[in-house]
Amino acid sequence: MVEIARSELILGGQRSGKSRRAEMLASQWLSQDAQHRAVMLATAQAWDAEMQARIERHQADRAQRLPGMQTVEEPVAIAEAIIKLSTRQTLIVVDCMTLWLTNLLMPANASKALDEKEMQLAAGQLIQAIADASAPVVLVSNEIGLGVIPLGKDVRMFVDAQGRLNQLLAAECSRVTLMSAGLPLTLKGNP
Repeated sequence: MVEIARSELILGGQRSGKSRRAEMLASQWLSQDAQHRAVMLATAQAWDAEMQARIERHQADRAQRLPGMQTVEEPVAIAEAIIKLSTRQTLIVVDCMTLWLTNLLMPANASKALDEKEMQLAAGQLIQAIADASAPVVLVSNEIGLGVIPLGKDVRMFVDAQGRLNQLLAAECSRVTLMSAGLPLTLKGNP
């Protein structure tokens, strides 16, 4: 049994086991006390049929593995949602920070994209919400800076923004876990 940290950032590549670890922590939280609740803040948006099918598959799989977890779809207002949903009995999982960043920096309506100053403000509000949360917060985020340097300017800017966001979250969280091939490696805090 893993000790549940006050806040945990779970990093890794695609299909590395990040979401499964978050679900395991939520399951453990729920099993500790009948009064405990777990809420998943889902940031994905279905912009095409493949993404809609992926979201539906994740919802069905999660409902089967973890029927006690409530899902709240919130693509942008994560800080506000954490503040609203946080109680002493409620563990919050945010899955995932990379899609949240995408929703802010590359929204479908390009005129609503945040500039660097607005992004820093949004990240600061998120950090404060995590610090003020009444119960554990588990954040899932992709580690995308390990590959080759992307060719396009916009993609390089996004990779840089993701790296900066991950660093901010890692500094705030009491535990940081890197997932690879379904295995956790604790980078910060107690395993």
